[in-house]
Amino acid sequence: DTCRNFHCKRGKVCHADKQGKPHCICQDPAACPPTKDYEHVCGTDNKTYDGTCQLFGTKCQLEGTKMGRQLHLDYMGSCKYIPPCTDYEVDQFPLRMRDWLKNILIQYYERDLNTSGILTEKQRNKVKKIYQNDKRLVAGDHPVELLLHDFEKNYHMYVYPVHWQFHQLDQHPVDRLLTHSELAALRASLVPMEHCITRFFQECDGDQDKLIALKEWCHCFGIKE
Repeated sequence: DTCRNFHCKRGKVCHADKQGKPHCICQDPAACPPTKDYEHVCGTDNKTYDGTCQLFGTKCQLEGTKMGRQLHLDYMGSCKYIPPCTDYEVDQFPLRMRDWLKNILIQYYERDLNTSGILTEKQRNKVKKIYQNDKRLVAGDHPVELLLHDFEKNYHMYVYPVHWQFHQLDQHPVDRLLTHSELAALRASLVPMEHCITRFFQECDGDQDKLIALKEWCHCFGIKE
């Protein structure tokens, strides 16, 4: 099977010609495997697709057109009304995001106590100090005032989670810069719950070069180092 180790980008599938040579052709959206409701995604055309296979197959078939260039994955889940983000909300967003990142790392650490594998040994050592701090907030919804007070009082506990998330996203390539596509996975999963994330990322790009450097990322979260 000449297609076995032949890689095609998203929206395309491998097809062998008459001579047996592999080529990438557009995925037929109608031929995508059936999906569950929770696998639906919303495109930037505000249309709900059954899944990413159907979305990227459609984008591929529109290749070379304005519609094809503009079509991207907007967020996970069926399309719905996303309210505009107010100035007040975008100012409060880093407080919730910092707390969320800290709690994710604590959850990973707790899981690794039983079955290691999520965090590296170096990461576990970093999170251990956060985990052992008895002043940490219990995961959940907290008033903005409490989150701000905890950040000011336990600043050191929030530095590593912010750095960790940046390096988790900085993968293609690893260059200490976050591109639109590197941010897409985090953004797409959070939009339905955190409608300010799009504006937050836009405003993080201080020099408007469509890249978020580590310094810009940390500045957005109030991290000084």
